[in-house]
Amino acid sequence: MAVVDRDSAAEGEDFIVEVREKFERAAEKEQDNRTRAEGDIRFARLGEQWPDKLKKQREDDLRPVLTINRMPTFIRQVVNEARQNRPAITVIPADSNADPETAEMMSGLIRNIEVSSDADIAYDTAVEGAVSGGFGYFRINTAYAGEDAFEQDIVIERIADPLTVYGDPDSDSADGSDWNCCFIVSTMTKDAFEDRFKGKDAVDWDDLGYTKLRAPWMDGDNVMVAEYWHREDVADTVYQLGDGSVVDRSALETSGLPLEVVGQREVTRKKVTQYLVSGAEVLETVEWAGKYIPIVPVYGDEIIVNGERHLKSLIHDAIDAQREHNFWRSAAAEMVALAPKTPFIGPTGAFNTDIQKWSTANNASHPFIEYDGPVAPARQPGAMQPIAEMQQAMNAADDMKSIIGIFDASLGNRSNETSGVAIRARQRQGDVATFHFLDNLTRSIRHAGRIILNLIPKVYSSQRIVRILGQDMKPANAQIAPQQQHAEMQQQAAMQGQAIGRLYDLTAGKYDLVVKAGPAFGTQREEARAEIVEVVRAYPAAAPVLGPMYLRNSDWPGADDAADKLEAMSGGQQDNGAQAQLSQMQQQMMQLQAENQALKQANQIKAFEAETKRMEAQVKAQEVSMKGQIALVEASQPRAAMEPPSNPYGLG
Repeated sequence: MAVVDRDSAAEGEDFIVEVREKFERAAEKEQDNRTRAEGDIRFARLGEQWPDKLKKQREDDLRPVLTINRMPTFIRQVVNEARQNRPAITVIPADSNADPETAEMMSGLIRNIEVSSDADIAYDTAVEGAVSGGFGYFRINTAYAGEDAFEQDIVIERIADPLTVYGDPDSDSADGSDWNCCFIVSTMTKDAFEDRFKGKDAVDWDDLGYTKLRAPWMDGDNVMVAEYWHREDVADTVYQLGDGSVVDRSALETSGLPLEVVGQREVTRKKVTQYLVSGAEVLETVEWAGKYIPIVPVYGDEIIVNGERHLKSLIHDAIDAQREHNFWRSAAAEMVALAPKTPFIGPTGAFNTDIQKWSTANNASHPFIEYDGPVAPARQPGAMQPIAEMQQAMNAADDMKSIIGIFDASLGNRSNETSGVAIRARQRQGDVATFHFLDNLTRSIRHAGRIILNLIPKVYSSQRIVRILGQDMKPANAQIAPQQQHAEMQQQAAMQGQAIGRLYDLTAGKYDLVVKAGPAFGTQREEARAEIVEVVRAYPAAAPVLGPMYLRNSDWPGADDAADKLEAMSGGQQDNGAQAQLSQMQQQMMQLQAENQALKQANQIKAFEAETKRMEAQVKAQEVSMKGQIALVEASQPRAAMEPPSNPYGLG
C-alpha cells in the first residue's frame, strides 16, 4: 500500500495525545492477561517454576531444587495436533455475479499466498502463543512481487512475540473482526531510527509530561516505535448502473466512460489507516485498502466475567500441581541423598583382623572376612525408598493430567487400557478436552480468509498472471484482468493468431468462504495409498486402475512419470481387454437368446402335448361315463318292449 508522509494539523500534537490515551487504555485493559501470559510462558517454556526466595533459600542450604518440567509435553501435544490438522480456506460464490470457476481459482490463489509467505509458520507461532500464554497473533500484509515490480502480492506474516500486540480494548469478538484500533510495538536503535526516519526526533513521551504509560518508549540506546491501526466509518455513495452493476463514487469518477446511472444511495464504509508513531509524532501514514485491521488474534481459553475478557493458557490451572510435583521429587531425592552410608556396625576392635578386607567390603568380592570378638558385625539396611514422597509426586502428576485433560494414552504412555478401542477412546477424550484451542485457530484463519478475500479485488485488480495451487499443491498459472479488458485482449490475441485461455475478473461478484480443519494433504496422500493397497488386496483385478492412483499419491521422484507410463500401458491393455470382453459378451448374449428361444419352443411343445393328453383323457372319461349310463338303462327295461314294431304305421 502507498506510504504517505504527513505533518498536517490533524496528526499534530492533539492527534498524538489521542494516540497516547488509546494506548494507555489498551495497556491497562490487557495488563492482567499480559502478566498472566508472561508468567505462564516463563513457567512452562523456560522452566522458571520455583519462587525466587524459596529457590535461593534451598540452594543456600545445599538442598535439592529439582525441576521436572512436564508442561512442554502437554503443550506440544496440542500444538502438533494443530500442525497435523491445519484448517484450509475454500472460496465459494455468494451472489449471481460470482463464478464457481473464479471461486475455485481464488481458492488456489489463497493456497499460493499461504505457501509463498510461509503462512504455516505464522499459524504455528500464533497457536503456540495461545496454548502457552493464552493468546497469539499473526498478520496480513502486502509486499511488492519483486524488486523491479510495481505489482503487489498478499502475504501472511507471523508475529513472533505476542506481548508486542495491544488489541482493541472494546472488542468482544472471538477473532478480532470488530477491532477498531490496534498497537504493535517494536524497538530499534537510535542509529537505525535516524537512518530510516531522517529529520525525526527520538522523543520520549515522558518529555511531554506524560508519565503514566507503561511502555519504555526510549530506553537507553533503543527507541520504541508503534504501529497504530485505526478504523473509522466514512460516508460514501454507491450508484446502480443501467446494466445492473453497482459501483462506488471513486469507481464512477475514475471510469472515464459514459455510464447510465439509474439509482444511488448513501452508505457507510470502513476505512483503515496505519500510523507509524514514535513517542511524540507521526512518522509515516499508510492508507490500507481493506476494511479490516489486518492483525488476527488466536485466543486460548477465554472467560468473560462482567465484561472483562480473561485469557488463560492450557497449563495455567496445572501450575500448582507442577510445583507440587517438583517439591516432592526434590524431597525424595533429598531423603535418599541424606541416608546414612554405614553398611557394617560392630563393637570396637571387631574389625582389627582382616582390616584391609573390611575396608574394601563395599567394592570388592572376598570369599571370607574374619572378625574379632564374640559379636559379629551386622550389615545395616540401605537407604529406604521414600515411598510417601514418590506417591505424592505421582499424585501431582495425575493431577496435571486431570486438570489439562490429556492422559497417558494421548501422550503415548502405557496405561490401564488394553484394547485398541479403549486406547482410541481415551485419546479422543484428550482431543475433546483441548479441542477449543484448535477451534479458536479455525475461527482466526476464517477471519484471515475474510481479510484476504476483501483485499484480493484491490490488490489483484490489474492485468497480470498469477500462480495458483491445487489441493494437491500442483502449480498452475491463471490470467486475471478486469472485465472491460477481456474483449480487447481476445481481439488482440485473435489478430496475432493466438488462442487466449480463461480470463478471470477478481473484481466482479461477491464471494464467501468456508474453513475446514482436517489432516494435511500429505497425510491424506498416505491414507489414500494405504486404502488403495487394501482394495487391491481384496480385489486384485482393480490393480491396473488403482496402480496409477497409488503412484500419484507417492512422494518419491518420478512417481508422476511412472504413473503416466503405467496408465498408458494399462490403458491399452484395458482397451484390448474391453473389446475382447465385449465380443465375448455379445456371443454369450446371442447364445443365451438362442437357448431361450429353444427353451420357449420346447416348453410350448411340452405344453401342447400335455394339453392333448389331458383332452384325450377327458374324452375317454366321457365315453366311459356314457357307456355306463346306457348299460344301466338297458338293464332296467325288457328287450321286447324296447324293440320297435316291424310296421308301426300299418303300411303294406
